[in-house]
Amino acid sequence: TDFVAASDAFNQLVSSLGMQIAASQSVEYVSPEDIPAEVYAREREIEMGREDLKSKPEAIRAKIAEGRTAKLAQEMTLLPQPFLADQTKTVEQAIKEVSAAVGEKISVRRFVKYQLGEGIEKKTSNLAEEVASIAGGSS
Repeated sequence: TDFVAASDAFNQLVSSLGMQIAASQSVEYVSPEDIPAEVYAREREIEMGREDLKSKPEAIRAKIAEGRTAKLAQEMTLLPQPFLADQTKTVEQAIKEVSAAVGEKISVRRFVKYQLGEGIEKKTSNLAEEVASIAGGSS
C-alpha cells in the first residue's frame, strides 16, 4: 500500500535489498524454488563428473553431488543469503521482520540485475573500407 511504501522501514529494506542484489554476483533467482529444473539438473551432472567423486560408489556420489548442488542453489538465490545490513539473519528473515513491523505482507517476486555496459554493442569499422567507399562514391 502507499502507507507502507512511505514508511522508513520499508524504504530502508528496499534500499538494502537493492545493495544486496548488486553486491551478490552469483544471485540470479529469488528462492531455490525459482531455479529451473534444467539448471539444477545441469549443475548436478557437473558435480557428478568431478574428479574427486569418480572413485566413490554411485550412491555416495549421488548424495555428495546432491548436497553440493543444494549448496550452489543457496548461493544462487536471494532469500537464503545472509543479509548484508545484519549478518545474523537471512534476507528472508529481514523481510519477515519488516513485514511484521509495518503490518503488511512484503515479498520479493522478481528482480533484474543490470551490468554496466551490458548489452552495448561496440561498432566495428574498417577505416580502409570507409575511405574506399567514400573515394569510390565521390568520383
